[in-house]
Amino acid sequence: QVQLVESGGGLVQAGGSLRLSCAASGRFFSSYAMGWFRQAPGKEREFVAAISWSGGDTTYADSVKGRFTISRHNGKDTVYLQMNDLKPEDTAVYYCARAKDSGVVITTARYDDWGQGTQVTVSS
Repeated sequence: QVQLVESGGGLVQAGGSLRLSCAASGRFFSSYAMGWFRQAPGKEREFVAAISWSGGDTTYADSVKGRFTISRHNGKDTVYLQMNDLKPEDTAVYYCARAKDSGVVITTARYDDWGQGTQVTVSS
Protein backbone atom coordinates (compact mmCIF):
# COMPACT_ATOMS: atom_id res chain seq x y z
CA GLN A 1 0.00 0.00 0.00
CA VAL A 2 1.18 3.53 -0.83
CA GLN A 3 0.22 6.48 1.34
CA LEU A 4 -0.27 9.76 -0.53
CA VAL A 5 -0.28 13.33 0.77
CA GLU A 6 -1.21 16.25 -1.49
CA SER A 7 -0.15 19.85 -0.99
CA GLY A 8 -0.03 23.11 -2.88
CA GLY A 9 -3.69 23.97 -3.16
CA GLY A 10 -5.08 27.40 -2.39
CA LEU A 11 -6.96 30.43 -3.65
CA VAL A 12 -5.87 32.01 -6.92
CA GLN A 13 -7.34 34.48 -9.38
CA ALA A 14 -8.40 33.40 -12.83
CA GLY A 15 -5.39 33.24 -15.13
CA GLY A 16 -3.07 32.38 -12.28
CA SER A 17 -1.02 29.26 -11.59
CA LEU A 18 -0.60 26.66 -8.89
CA ARG A 19 1.64 23.64 -8.53
CA LEU A 20 0.28 20.67 -6.67
CA SER A 21 2.56 18.05 -5.15
CA CYS A 22 1.79 14.52 -4.03
CA ALA A 23 4.31 12.84 -1.77
CA ALA A 24 4.18 9.06 -1.57
CA SER A 25 5.39 6.75 1.14
CA GLY A 26 5.59 3.02 0.83
CA ARG A 27 7.32 0.60 -1.43
CA PHE A 28 7.54 0.50 -5.18
CA PHE A 29 6.24 4.01 -5.95
CA SER A 30 8.24 4.05 -9.16
CA SER A 31 6.57 0.86 -10.39
CA TYR A 32 3.13 2.41 -10.75
CA ALA A 33 1.42 4.97 -12.87
CA MET A 34 -0.01 7.95 -10.99
CA GLY A 35 -3.00 10.15 -11.62
CA TRP A 36 -4.69 13.35 -10.58
CA PHE A 37 -8.46 13.62 -10.22
CA ARG A 38 -10.74 16.39 -9.01
CA GLN A 39 -14.18 16.69 -7.51
CA ALA A 40 -16.30 19.83 -7.43
CA PRO A 41 -19.26 20.21 -5.03
CA GLY A 42 -22.23 18.20 -6.22
CA LYS A 43 -20.28 16.55 -9.02
CA GLU A 44 -18.63 13.20 -9.52
CA ARG A 45 -14.90 12.77 -9.25
CA GLU A 46 -13.33 13.28 -12.66
CA PHE A 47 -10.04 12.42 -14.28
CA VAL A 48 -7.53 15.23 -14.79
CA ALA A 49 -4.17 13.73 -15.77
CA ALA A 50 -2.09 10.57 -15.53
CA ILE A 51 1.55 9.62 -15.94
CA SER A 52 3.18 6.26 -16.50
CA TRP A 53 5.67 4.69 -14.13
CA SER A 54 8.66 6.12 -15.99
CA GLY A 55 7.11 9.49 -16.83
CA GLY A 56 7.42 8.73 -20.51
CA ASP A 57 3.69 8.63 -21.17
CA THR A 58 1.10 11.14 -20.07
CA THR A 59 -2.56 11.79 -20.81
CA TYR A 60 -4.93 14.63 -19.95
CA ALA A 61 -8.60 15.42 -19.82
CA ASP A 62 -9.64 17.63 -22.72
CA SER A 63 -10.67 20.37 -20.29
CA VAL A 64 -7.11 20.84 -19.01
CA LYS A 65 -5.03 19.93 -22.06
CA GLY A 66 -2.52 22.65 -22.85
CA ARG A 67 -2.90 24.26 -19.41
CA PHE A 68 -1.92 21.50 -16.95
CA THR A 69 1.25 19.41 -16.88
CA ILE A 70 1.78 16.24 -14.86
CA SER A 71 5.28 15.11 -13.96
CA ARG A 72 7.01 12.86 -11.46
CA HIS A 73 10.32 12.51 -9.69
CA ASN A 74 10.79 8.87 -8.76
CA GLY A 75 13.88 9.65 -6.70
CA LYS A 76 11.70 11.82 -4.47
CA ASP A 77 8.60 9.62 -4.65
CA THR A 78 6.61 12.66 -5.72
CA VAL A 79 4.18 13.48 -8.51
CA TYR A 80 3.33 17.04 -9.52
CA LEU A 81 0.54 18.86 -11.29
CA GLN A 82 1.49 22.25 -12.73
CA MET A 83 -1.69 24.22 -13.39
CA ASN A 84 -1.52 27.35 -15.54
CA ASP A 85 -4.18 29.73 -16.85
CA LEU A 86 -6.58 28.58 -14.16
CA LYS A 87 -10.30 29.12 -14.64
CA PRO A 88 -13.16 29.30 -12.13
CA GLU A 89 -14.40 25.94 -13.43
CA ASP A 90 -11.14 24.37 -12.22
CA THR A 91 -12.31 24.93 -8.64
CA ALA A 92 -12.43 21.54 -6.90
CA VAL A 93 -10.72 19.27 -4.42
CA TYR A 94 -7.78 17.67 -6.22
CA TYR A 95 -6.72 14.12 -5.40
CA CYS A 96 -3.68 12.13 -6.42
CA ALA A 97 -3.92 8.39 -6.78
CA ARG A 98 -1.75 5.35 -7.43
CA ALA A 99 -2.75 3.17 -10.36
CA LYS A 100 -2.98 -0.61 -10.12
CA ASP A 101 -0.36 -0.99 -12.82
CA SER A 102 2.40 0.84 -14.67
CA GLY A 103 0.57 2.30 -17.67
CA VAL A 104 -1.62 5.39 -17.83
CA VAL A 105 -5.29 4.81 -17.01
CA ILE A 106 -8.14 7.27 -16.64
CA THR A 107 -10.92 5.53 -14.69
CA THR A 108 -11.14 5.68 -10.90
CA ALA A 109 -11.62 1.90 -10.73
CA ARG A 110 -8.07 1.43 -12.02
CA TYR A 111 -6.59 3.20 -8.99
CA ASP A 112 -5.96 1.67 -5.59
CA ASP A 113 -4.61 4.30 -3.19
CA TRP A 114 -5.87 7.87 -2.82
CA GLY A 115 -4.70 10.95 -0.99
CA GLN A 116 -6.90 13.10 1.23
CA GLY A 117 -7.19 15.88 -1.35
CA THR A 118 -6.22 19.54 -1.54
CA GLN A 119 -8.62 22.39 -2.24
CA VAL A 120 -8.09 24.59 -5.29
CA THR A 121 -10.29 27.67 -5.58
CA VAL A 122 -10.14 29.97 -8.60
CA SER A 123 -11.84 33.32 -8.30
CA SER A 124 -13.18 35.21 -11.30
